[in-house]
Amino acid sequence: MRRAICPGSFDPVTNGHLDIFRRTSLMFDEVIVGVFFNPGKGNPWFTVEERVEMLKLATKDIPNIRIEAFSGLLNQYVREQDAKIIVRGLRTLSDFEYEFQRALLIKEIDKEIETVFMMTGVEHSYLSSSGVRELLSFKGSIDQFVPPCVAKMIKDINSKRGN
Repeated sequence: MRRAICPGSFDPVTNGHLDIFRRTSLMFDEVIVGVFFNPGKGNPWFTVEERVEMLKLATKDIPNIRIEAFSGLLNQYVREQDAKIIVRGLRTLSDFEYEFQRALLIKEIDKEIETVFMMTGVEHSYLSSSGVRELLSFKGSIDQFVPPCVAKMIKDINSKRGN
């Protein structure tokens, strides 16, 4: 079985992420979306549990996808899942530079793990979770940037938080 890991913070999941997941699901028998806390990205807007739930809702139409939270080193998680492929979505040249360095580090740690880079569709090339969070912080509309089920969940979460 060819299994790939799509790791990320997904804070929140966007239509660009879904583009990568859908296309990846056509190339592998199973795709595991691994949600983790990235200390390099500051405080998350949503809890890991909320992000996992958003992803489960947004990907329920992709039959060969599994959503999980994980912590620790990515290479160890990839091994624990009996996978050898990491798929990283790219939007810009700066994404490539960042992801390329990470891929080289993982390759140095574990020679059997490969990283595959996938360009997002041009219609999503400007879209980022941080951009969605910025819109949320100013009470802007995010409806065109996230799946409808995620937009509803975010509105419900923000309503409970008093935002």
